[in-house]
Amino acid sequence: MQKHHPSSSPQHYFLESYFVYNFYRRINLLHANSITTILFDLDGTLVHHLPSSLDVFLQILAEKGIEQAEDAQTWPRVRRWIHYYWAQSPELVADIDTFGENGDLTEVFWENYLRKKFSVAGISEEEVDELLPQVAPLMEERYAPQSSVPADVPPTLSALRKERFTLGLVSNRSNPFQEEIEGLGLAEFFDFAITAGEVGSWKPDEKIFLHALKLAQSAPENALYVGDNYYADIIGAQEAGLHSILVDPRGVFPNAECPVIDSVGELAGQLGVNI
Repeated sequence: MQKHHPSSSPQHYFLESYFVYNFYRRINLLHANSITTILFDLDGTLVHHLPSSLDVFLQILAEKGIEQAEDAQTWPRVRRWIHYYWAQSPELVADIDTFGENGDLTEVFWENYLRKKFSVAGISEEEVDELLPQVAPLMEERYAPQSSVPADVPPTLSALRKERFTLGLVSNRSNPFQEEIEGLGLAEFFDFAITAGEVGSWKPDEKIFLHALKLAQSAPENALYVGDNYYADIIGAQEAGLHSILVDPRGVFPNAECPVIDSVGELAGQLGVNI
C-alpha cells in the first residue's frame, strides 16, 4: 500500500478514501506477539496541553463573527495542516530559515504562522490583513495551556511494564524534559527518554527512530511506535521499519494507513494486555 510522505501535497492526502480508515480501525495490530518494545510520543499522546492553540484561535474567530469558525469541515482540515506543518515540513524549514533567529522562533515567525493558519481556514487575504492585528495579541494573551496526563495513561503504562515491554519516550522537542515528566508522574514507567534536539534528528527522519531502537536493543520489526501526528510519528516510524498505532480521538486523519485508537487506554487491548 502506498505511503504518504510529509512533503507530498496534504490536499491529496486529505481527499483519499475513508474506507482505508474504517478498515484499519477494525483490525488488531498485526504480529502483536512479536512486539517487545513500545516507543511513545509525548505531546498530544501521553500529555495533553489544553486548550489547544487551534481551540483558542477558533474561539477568537467566532467572537469576531467569522463564518469559517462555524464550518464543521474547516477545522479538521486546519488540524491536519498543523500536524503536517510541524512534522518538519518544507514550509516549516523554509519559515525557520527566513524568520528564525539563531534557531529561535521570532515574533515575525509566529505572525507568519498565524497568517498561514488563516489561509488554510479559507479566510481571504484581505480579511487576514484586517484580522491579524486584532487576533495576534488576543492569541498571545489567551493561549496559556495547562499540561495534563489522561487518566488512562498511567495504568496502561504500568500494565505494559508488568508485561516486561521495553518502554521509551521519543519526542520532537528540542530540549530535555526529564524534570517535566518526573513532575507529571511518567518518568518511572520508561527505560529511556530522548528528544530530537539531543539526537539532532526530528521526526519523521528515521535517525531518531533508529537511535531509540539502539537504546532499546530492539529490531524494528519487534518495536511499536504510538503517536498522534500521522506525518511525524506514523510515517516516520513506518519508514524506519517499526509497527505503528495512531492516537486520533478527533478523527483528524480519517484515511490513516495504520491501526487507530481513540486513547492510549485502548492500546492494551490491541496488544492483548489486561489493565
